[in-house]
Order: sequence, then C-alpha cells, then structure tokens
Amino acid sequence: MKSYQSKWQTRALQSLYDGFCRMAPLFKPVINSLGAQRSGKYLAMVERCVKGTLFDCQMCGECLLSSTGMVCPMNCGKKLRNGPCGGVSDDCRCEVQPEMYCVWLNAYEGASLMTDPTVITRIQPPLDHTKQGSATWLKIINNESNKLHSVSNHHTPVAEQESGSFELACLSGNFVVTAEISPPDSVDSRDLLRRADILRGLVNAINVTDNAGANCHMSSAAAAAILAANGHSPVFQSACRDRNRIAMQADIMGAAALGVRNMLCLTGDDVRAGDQPQAKPVFDLDSISLLNIAHGMRDKGEYASGRALMSRPNLFLGASANPFVPSYEKRVLNLEKKIAAGAQFIQTQYCFDIELLEKFMHEVRSRGIDRQCHILVGVGPLSSARTAKWLVNKVPGVHIPASVIRRLEQSPDHKLEGIRICIETIQALREIKGIKGIHLMGHKNEHVLADIIRESGLAYSDNKEAA
Repeated sequence: MKSYQSKWQTRALQSLYDGFCRMAPLFKPVINSLGAQRSGKYLAMVERCVKGTLFDCQMCGECLLSSTGMVCPMNCGKKLRNGPCGGVSDDCRCEVQPEMYCVWLNAYEGASLMTDPTVITRIQPPLDHTKQGSATWLKIINNESNKLHSVSNHHTPVAEQESGSFELACLSGNFVVTAEISPPDSVDSRDLLRRADILRGLVNAINVTDNAGANCHMSSAAAAAILAANGHSPVFQSACRDRNRIAMQADIMGAAALGVRNMLCLTGDDVRAGDQPQAKPVFDLDSISLLNIAHGMRDKGEYASGRALMSRPNLFLGASANPFVPSYEKRVLNLEKKIAAGAQFIQTQYCFDIELLEKFMHEVRSRGIDRQCHILVGVGPLSSARTAKWLVNKVPGVHIPASVIRRLEQSPDHKLEGIRICIETIQALREIKGIKGIHLMGHKNEHVLADIIRESGLAYSDNKEAA
C-alpha cells in the first residue's frame, strides 16, 4: 500500500486521468457493440490492473480520485469518504495503520494541486457496496460520472420544530457547559443516575459515550433515554465504528421516540484500542455522512433510502473536531464540511494547548464558522503526569504539551495541579472570541467535574439554562 504521493506524482496522475476523460467518448461505439454487461466485465479487469498500479485502487465502484487529489480514499484505515478522523498522530500517521501516512492528509495536499481545489470539500454520500468491483470507467465513457459525486446538503424543513433545553442554552448567548459520562457496565439504571445526578443543575447537557475507546458499555441510546426520562438533557453519541447505516438510523428513531433530542455524530476509534481487538470494524458511514442522513431524517422526513417517515425526529445535531492534530489548517475545512452536513454544535478533543487553539479559532472566525455553529471546547483534569503520558501515547488525537507534563511532574500534588490546570484553561477559553462553552471530560470522575464547574464560576447562578 502506498504511504505517500508526491506533488509530481499527483500532477502526472491527474494528467493521465484528464487525458482518459477526454478520450473516453471515443470508446463508446466499442462499448455499444459489446453490450453493457460484457464491456463492463472487460473494463473492470483493465481498470483494476491500471488503477491498482497507479492509485492503489480498491475498486469501490464509485471512484473519487478526481475529488481527492488523485489519492484513493478507500486506502484509509477506516474507509472514510469525507476527510480525516481525529486520530492522526503528530507525525501525520494513520491511527489504524501507523506505518502509513494519513491518506486524507495526502488527499488534501493533492487536491490543492488540482484545477478545482475546492472539490474535496463536497459532501460525499455513503459508499454503495453493491457496486464493489464494478467499472467506474464505463460511467465516464457513458458520461455518467457526474452522478458519482456529492450529495445534497440543502434540506428544506417540513415544519418548524420546538427547540430543546440544550439548544436553547446554546442560543441564549450564555457560556454553555456540557459534561461527558460513560454508561455503566450494569443493567441497573440507578448506577447511571447516581453519577448523572452529581451534575444536575450544573450542566446544560450530559453526553453519553458510545463504547468509547472501543470498550463495550450500556448502549448510548438506551442510557440517554434513561437520563431523558429522569429530567436530564442527554446527548446521545453515535459512532460509525460499530453499526451500519440501517442500525444507526434505527437507533436515531428509537432514541428520538424515547425523548432524546441531542445527537453527536462520531466516526469512532479503531477497534484495536479496546479490550476486544478481534471485533470487526464496520465504518459503513463516516461522521459526515451520518450527520447528513440524520439531517435529512429531521428536515426532509425521510430515511437515507428516500422512504418517508410517518413522523420526524426532533434533533439538535453535533459533531466533534480536533484542532490539535495535523494538518491544522485542513481541520478547519473539515469543520466546514461537518457544518454543511448539518452540525449545529461542535465539541472538541481535550484542550491543553491554548496557543494552538487560538490559531485554530482565528481561522474559524475569519471564515465566519463561529457564527454558523456553537463551538464547545473539550477540557478535563489530569490526575498525574503518568496519566498525561498515557493519554498522549494511547489515545489517538490527544495532544498535551511537554510544558504541561513538566508542570505536573514538578508539583507535590499531581491531582490538585491537574485541577488547577483545568480551571486555568477554562478561564482562558472564556476570553477567546467564538467559543460558546466547554465540554468537560473525566472518566468516572463526576464529583471532580462538579467541583471544577463550581470553582470556575460556571455553576447554576451563571448558567440559567442548566439541565
């Protein structure tokens, strides 16, 4: 598998591709004489040989080469069709296959050399698996290639829907606070509620993780429904790693029927990060195509298939962003793509580097993105220098500056110092224009998160819409 494609290779491959597209109509008489079935079979054999050699083509049947800088996105470790995940390493390596340069970063570099560099920002539909192995060249010869690309992201609402409490809090102009809890390894709902109730009145919404780190827990949809039934405002997380598009749409419908209104669309970590690495990853969708489908279910009142819904889910849609992994400028483009697909709020990866975030937010403001969605920055306490090093080495996408780790090492009380760093970070974030709130994370650490909220001056008195 190719790990990196140079600029001269990209230009050469584009010239070959453009030349083929110009010559393609000349082959139409031959195609007509052979018939579609026979010609498709022969073309697929030739295409597999040529494109496999030049592009590491995986013969998906819905070629995106002209949209992705002549880099085949099917070589992505997660088969993503709409940009990189948040797990790229600091040296631009793939989370799933560390020996390989991130396919999507290579694609962005290649796209910048194309005639139309903006084509990579188009939202691509989920892959049609029934076309695997078929000849894309046949579509080009028959002038059908334009049907391969992009999906509409302009949905006309059937009717206005009432906003939920979390959405109203985001619209209020107040500094918003959300927190994240992991569902229990228990079927007793009281185990979940005891932890959630610690945050009652302190946060605007509670995120329920979806098998975070590829470790199995209670279903996020079920846990969110339990919280909703007990007066909390939950955010149902849905990761593409574990379910196909049918199951994910069913989860959306079920969660909405049980009163869950907020949804965070995620791609998901590599299964090998968890305690069942032998599991098969799904990645039928990526976070952007999932967003677009959920957006369509809400605004168009239909499934991805086009089949109409009897009633529509009332959703406040969110996505994640990671401003702290390369390529930093491309992360802003990916964020724009998520907003175009339907994201109304954004929750970021842990922030321990204010300077890097300020650079990201400067670009966000210059493009007007902060006026299109509600950006909540991820924060959380570090319990020790050892924990910080573990996060950097084991959790894809987490960036902690060496200066922060040194500060923990030099402190006589690592846990207290970690809390101080978190509170200082929150105070700094409140001064950055365009940031609408924070998203607190701390595994089974709800009491500490509650104390941080109070000590940061973000308790209920400053946060009138708390759930």
